[in-house]
Order: sequence, then structure tokens, then C-alpha cells
Amino acid sequence: MFYFIFWKKSIFAIRTENDTITMGNENKYRILVVDDEENICEVLQYNLQRAGYEVDTAHSAEEALSIVKTNSYNLLLLDIMMGGMSGVELAQVLRQDYKKNTPIIFLSALDTEPDILKGFRIGADDYIPKPFSINQVIARVGAVLNRYAMAQIQKVETSTHASALPSEMRYENVITIENLIIKADERKAFVNNQPLLLTKTEFGILTLLAQNKEKIVSREEILTKVWNGNTFVVQRTVDVHIARLRKKMEGANAKIVNHIGWGYSLEESTL
Repeated sequence: MFYFIFWKKSIFAIRTENDTITMGNENKYRILVVDDEENICEVLQYNLQRAGYEVDTAHSAEEALSIVKTNSYNLLLLDIMMGGMSGVELAQVLRQDYKKNTPIIFLSALDTEPDILKGFRIGADDYIPKPFSINQVIARVGAVLNRYAMAQIQKVETSTHASALPSEMRYENVITIENLIIKADERKAFVNNQPLLLTKTEFGILTLLAQNKEKIVSREEILTKVWNGNTFVVQRTVDVHIARLRKKMEGANAKIVNHIGWGYSLEESTL
């Protein structure tokens, strides 16, 4: 068993060099890996960090429970069979006693259909049988985080926090940038005199960028001013909204430019 783990670690490291795409540092999610096999924790931590995530480890469910009481994570990777409290019991405590909805992916050698269904019944977001491919783990981690982020965005869109633009933002009544017109008081935007069907959050982002035309606005500033600091969202949420906004702005002679590591700006474009 000891030899097998290190053989696996060697294979994972080689495959990561060739196949894993590293993300930018500005969008890091925090992941907690929980497994009583320290070598598995090391392998997962190493490869997930190379994929752009911040990763902590715990070697028992009890240790993990202590950690999550005082730290926030975007995702938990839990082994099921551990000495003492099992991963299933930990998930149940987190869901029922602490009301935490943090996404959970189980990693387990228990790979029968009843075992997998039991994991989903207690609230798992995915279930990966052991032994596993590290690239499969990274792909599934990304998929779960993306689904969770989209669910949070939809929740924010319908919340009272996102339903009105922050009062501290001072809008000019009308902002015109080439063929893009923003009427702040009316909460409307137009391209070639055709209305853009924007959500209130998208309109807030567009107006903030327009007021700071050709200046870089950081993700932190967008989160603070558009979400007004009242809703917990990760910086990745901003990127998703920007992507939607860009699609809706097709045909505009004003483009949203991504300045990697810095933020976004709205700039004139005749292309």
C-alpha cells in the first residue's frame, strides 16, 4: 500500500505537468481535503494547487470539523472510510448541525451503487471512486464549483441586495460612449438605439465601468460597489457576469477589456 501511493504520486505529478491547465491567482477557490492517508492528501494538495486552488488538508474528520468552524471553504473533498468519525458522518454534521451548504465531493474505495447513492442522499455534490485519475478529480472539482457559482449568481439576482443599485454610487444621468448609451435614472442601456436586456447586476457593472471609462476597475471594487458588500460572492462571480455582459453588448463600439490580475475597463472600439 505504501509503495502504491508513492507510485500514484509519481504518475500524478507527470500527468499534471503535461495536462493540467493552471488558473490565474486572482480567482482562487479554497478547498479542504480530508483523508486519513497523508500521502493522498499531499498528492491532491500538490495537484490542486498547481491547478490554481488554495488547498488545506486534514487527516481526520474531527480535525476537519475543527478547521471548518473557523475557516470558510468553497469545496470539501472528503474520504469516507476514516478512523473515528467517517466522512459521511462529517458531512451530516456540517449539513444538519452547522447548516453549511459548502459543496462536498466524496472520494472513496466504496464504489458500489448503494454506497454512491447514500453519498448523494446526504448531500454530496459528486462521488469519485478510488483509485482515481487526478485530472478527473480536477475536472470534477471545477464542474462542481461552476455549478455552485451559477446557483449563487441566480440567488443573488433575485435577492433584495441585488435588486437595487447601491445608493453610494453616483451616476451621471446619461453616459454616451460611441453607440452605447446608458440612461442611469431609467436603468436602461442601448446599442444603436436598441435596448439591452440587462439584469440589474449587469446594469450596475456596466454603469460602474462606464463612469470609469478607460480606467481599470478591480474585481474587489466591483464586488463592493455593485453588491454593496451585503452578499458573499467570490470574485469568479464577477467574471461570469462580465462574460454575459459582453455577449449582450455585441455590436457596441465600447468593449470590456480584461486586465489579467488587475480587473476590467470599458474602452472605445471601432472594430
